[in-house]
Amino acid sequence: MPERVINILLVEDDEVDVMNVKRAFKKVNITNPVYLANNGLEALSMLRGNSGQSPEVPAERRLVLLDLNMPKMGGIEFLQELRSDPKLKTTPVVVMTTSNQDQDRVEAYNLNVAGYILKPVTFAKFVEIMATLNRYWILCEMP
Repeated sequence: MPERVINILLVEDDEVDVMNVKRAFKKVNITNPVYLANNGLEALSMLRGNSGQSPEVPAERRLVLLDLNMPKMGGIEFLQELRSDPKLKTTPVVVMTTSNQDQDRVEAYNLNVAGYILKPVTFAKFVEIMATLNRYWILCEMP
């Protein structure tokens, strides 16, 4: 069912974490297109498009998986910019981070994230979380 496709933008600078997300998606048969940005600036460019060009990530049915600790523009800065952009402010974002800092969690939720997931240490736990997230996306009616 192509109308159920969710375009996932993974904003992550750690190659091992990127590989783990892709492996976990494959293991639980998540076949949605995954776009990769290495930092917040790159992610905003992919969502907005450049110089009148169409966005790299299709505008319909988007979901952002966001790391917080990145170079150039970190996750919280990205969220602030995303939420201040009238065209992007409703984009659902799930934070996936190693940061267990209360301040990061509070700031992220204040910026209307759909979820805040601590990256687990084991791959098996990560696969379980990705499967749960996928079930959640399927249950939600994303615009």
